[in-house]
Amino acid sequence: MGASHMIDTEPSRPPRTAAGTVPTSAASPGRRKGLVLLAACRPRQWAKNLLVLAAPAAAGLLGRPQVLRELFMAFAAMCMASSATYLVNDVRDVAHDRLHPRKRLRPIASGELSPRAALVAAGFLASAALALAAAAAPALAGVVLAYLALTALYSIKLRHVPLADIAAIAAGFVLRSVAGGAATDVRLSRWFILVTGFGAMFLVACKRYAEVRASAGRPATRRTLRAYTPRRLHAAIVLAALGAFASYVGWALTRSDDAWLFTLSALPLLLWLVRYGSLVGDGRGQAPEDLVLRDVGLLALGALWAVGCAIGIYAGV
Repeated sequence: MGASHMIDTEPSRPPRTAAGTVPTSAASPGRRKGLVLLAACRPRQWAKNLLVLAAPAAAGLLGRPQVLRELFMAFAAMCMASSATYLVNDVRDVAHDRLHPRKRLRPIASGELSPRAALVAAGFLASAALALAAAAAPALAGVVLAYLALTALYSIKLRHVPLADIAAIAAGFVLRSVAGGAATDVRLSRWFILVTGFGAMFLVACKRYAEVRASAGRPATRRTLRAYTPRRLHAAIVLAALGAFASYVGWALTRSDDAWLFTLSALPLLLWLVRYGSLVGDGRGQAPEDLVLRDVGLLALGALWAVGCAIGIYAGV
């Protein structure tokens, strides 16, 4: 990003990659701007919005075509809403991001996307998210509006308040799961909310721990990081992991007595939490999505948990 381009003295066809596609540097100006805007929307982060599947999946409803259509609309609405938030945050953080070794490469920090264009796109995405959510279900529109309000409050104030910043981000994850229930008219149990909340707190605390470790010996670019210590964050990680595991076990025990495999799925979940915490202790975890998708152990344990959970819910085993 932001690299200079060499100009050939002789006309030639655009260079192509091994896959036969035209690289971004050779794309037309309009297409390049679109790709830059797409990158600023952080599509890799959209995987978080798959949480909309959680409540209907736990209710055993994923086999219904109508439910899948409603979930697709909920997923799309949350992707647009979260991208609007990322754009606004990157505009506000542009000065700090330029001092960060990794974040300085983001489109706004690198100068590839102007702050004005980013804010215009954010307004459009937020409006489109609300419109799509309202078309799917009025309750979903309320959840999307609550998410936008929460993230706006986070961007303006809560991000600078220790502990409140962790709680706000975790609440955003909970709202994602609530969005799936609102879109499909699935009532969420208290146990489900607790599992989601503690799980989100675990991931966010791990991310903060990794950021604090990475900033050791140099000035922290995020104000709240100065208020955290590895010891305190480690305690928060342990408490959140115990809360997530205990809530999951409580949730499993309230289901049908015949669903023994669903109860046993708590074991790979516990091992997943332990392994993730161990990897964070080794200095990884600043980008949770990268850690989850690239570690074979986490992928294997996640798959084992998902299979056991699915069989327990859908087959009643």
